[in-house]
Amino acid sequence: MDNLQHQRLELKYIVQEQVALAVRDFVSSYLTLDAFGTRQPGLSYPVHSLYLDSDDLAFYWHTINGNKNRFKLRLRYYDDRPASPVFFEIKRRMNAAILKQRGAVKRRAVDALLAGQLPDPKQLFFNEPTQMPALERFCELMQHHHAKPKAHVAYRREAWVNTNDNSLRVTMDRQIQFVFEPASLLRTEMDNPLDVFPNVVVLELKFTGRFPDWFKELARCFNLWQCSAAKYADGVTLLMESGVDIEAPTVAPMPETAERLRLRRQNLEKSLRTSEPMPAT
Repeated sequence: MDNLQHQRLELKYIVQEQVALAVRDFVSSYLTLDAFGTRQPGLSYPVHSLYLDSDDLAFYWHTINGNKNRFKLRLRYYDDRPASPVFFEIKRRMNAAILKQRGAVKRRAVDALLAGQLPDPKQLFFNEPTQMPALERFCELMQHHHAKPKAHVAYRREAWVNTNDNSLRVTMDRQIQFVFEPASLLRTEMDNPLDVFPNVVVLELKFTGRFPDWFKELARCFNLWQCSAAKYADGVTLLMESGVDIEAPTVAPMPETAERLRLRRQNLEKSLRTSEPMPAT
C-alpha cells in the first residue's frame, strides 16, 4: 500500500546539525521514527529523485519567480534494485497547500512511460484505483510541457511520523546533492555532484488541517526562521552559477528574478543565524 500524504501544508527551515539533533529529541516526544530509518545509519534512508523539465526550464523558473500555482514532475526511487518500485509524482503547489499525486510502476515500465506509453496493469506496483489515473495525468502534463529528465537529486532523510495516521510528519534532509542528468538512468551513484545545502539540514514540518500547538512551540524553542529550500530549483541555480553548460536554452527570467534569488539567499543566511536552541531558564 502506498501511504502517501496527498494534501498538506508544509513549512521549511534551514538549520545547523546541532539544532537538528536537538529538534530530534523534541520531536521524539510526539512522533515515531519512520520504519525505513530505524535500522539505517543516522536514522535516515536514501531518497533519489529524477526531475523533469522543459528545455526552457519552465518549471524551474516558475519556482524562482514565485508562481503561487505551480507543479513539479519527478520520478522518486530509493535504491537501484530491479524489483523496487519507481514512483511517478506530480507535486503541485496551490497557494500555501501542497498536493501530491503519484503512481508506482515496476522498473521495467519506466522508459516506456517516459516515452508516453501507459503501463499494462501488470506493470503497476500497487493494485490501487488511484494508481493509473495518477500515471495518466503525469503523462498528460509531461507531453503538454515537453518535459524530459533534467536532474538527479539525492539526499538522506530522517522522518518522524504520527503513529495514528499520516496527518503529521517531520523530516530532516541531509547531504543534498544535485547532478544534471538528461536521461532516465535511475542510478544511485552520482558523478561530481554539487552540494546544494552544504553542512546544513533542511527541516520540514508537514501537517494537514490545523497547525499543531507543539509545532508552534518547536519553532519558538529553536528560533526557527521559515525559508525556501527547493532542492531542484536551488540545484539548477548552483549549476548556472558554476558556469556549467546544461545544454538547454533558458528563457529570459522575469525582471524580478535576480532580486528573488538575492532574497532567497538572504533568507537562508538569516535562518542559519537565528536557528538555535533557546537558553535554559
